Order: sequence, then C-alpha cells, then structure tokens
Amino acid sequence: MSKLTKNKKAALEKLENGKIYTIDEAASLVKEITFTKFDASVDMDVRLNVDPRKANQMVRGVCTLPHGTGKEVKVLVLCTPDKEEEAKAAGADYVGLDEYIDKLKSGWTDVDIIITLPSCMGKIGALGRILGPRGLMPNPKSGTVTVEVGKAVTEVKQGKIDFKVDKFGIVHTSIGKVNFTPQQIKDNAREFMSVIQKLKPSAAKGTYIQSVFLSSTMSPGIKLDLKSLFD
Repeated sequence: MSKLTKNKKAALEKLENGKIYTIDEAASLVKEITFTKFDASVDMDVRLNVDPRKANQMVRGVCTLPHGTGKEVKVLVLCTPDKEEEAKAAGADYVGLDEYIDKLKSGWTDVDIIITLPSCMGKIGALGRILGPRGLMPNPKSGTVTVEVGKAVTEVKQGKIDFKVDKFGIVHTSIGKVNFTPQQIKDNAREFMSVIQKLKPSAAKGTYIQSVFLSSTMSPGIKLDLKSLFD
C-alpha cells in the first residue's frame, strides 16, 4: 500500500467522507485540494448507465465550453492548397497535406487536434493505426472532417472539446484549469453536463447519469450532487 504524501493527506482532510457536494462547493474545493506546482487541469468523470458495446447506446459528442479549456491547443489542418489560407487565418498551427501525412507516418504526432476536408480522408484513412489510438483521427461526428476548416479551427481554439464514453460506461474530460475562478469551473461543468444529458440514447434504460466526480490532476475526486448541475 502506497504511503500518503503530506499534500495528499492535507487534501483528504478537506473532504468530508461520504459527503456529496454541490457544484458551487466543489468548484471552490477543487482549487483548495490541488497542490501541484503546475497549473493542473480540472476534470470530470461521468458514469453513465449505458452499454457502449451496443451502437445504439454509444455516447459521443462535442461541447463548446463557455470559458474554454485553458489549454493551448495545437491544430493541424490537412487540406488542399485552396483551403490553406483559410486555415492559417483561423489560427491553425500547422497547415498542409502530403508533407504532414509523411511526417505522421514517420511517427510525428505533436498535435492535439487534426482537422481535414472530406475529399482528403482517402489519404488520411491509411493513418488509422497511428492516429486512432491517440484520439487524433478526424471524424465527421466531432466536426473535424468538414469543408469549413476555418470555422472548425476557430471553435477548437475557443474551447470546443470532443468526448466519448469508454468501455466502462464512463465519460472523462477536462473542463478547465485550476487557475479558473469557481464560477468559470461551474459554468463549464454545467454546460458539459447539459450536452451529456441531451445525448441520452433512447435505448438507455433506468437512471442515465449514475454519478459525477470533479477532480484536478492528482487530486482526490469530489462527488457531485446531480441536481446542482442542472438547476
């Protein structure tokens, strides 16, 4: 059994055992129980009553957070020459096609999001084994395969996130940074949960949202009162 560090012990002492916190309480508390020397991410874990193995119960979507993610997102746009200026003007970090496909094939993946045109997917499909495991494969459902590359880049830079339920029925995502104000954390959390609620599969039976936890990088999880996320 690993020994509790001084900071971990201090964080746990601030949490009441068995207590379920409102989002207002948790948004302030998560800042108090974070002791990392870097600006930690604020994460949400949502356990859903779905079976991801069944196509009609898969939960996947996108959400534009009101206050962004607080992260600097590196965007690669794989496009034809006629779309390059549009992508660059929107703030894409890397723009091109064949030269970047070659770089990706050689193992370069120093990007967070890849956006491309529908007409370019034929070339990118061969990169599935490289991009898929890293969550970088462009997908029409997440808005990363589109003719409006400029709009897609702008949305990603402003805080649009892509999420998907894992095989255990849990959606895990970052909704901000510890340096955000409690109100910003609350706003982002409620917007994210609103989108999760709207994505409820018609095939899902019983209580759809089982539990929600808020945490930061390396901090304990704070169990949230579901009502406070939707009131």
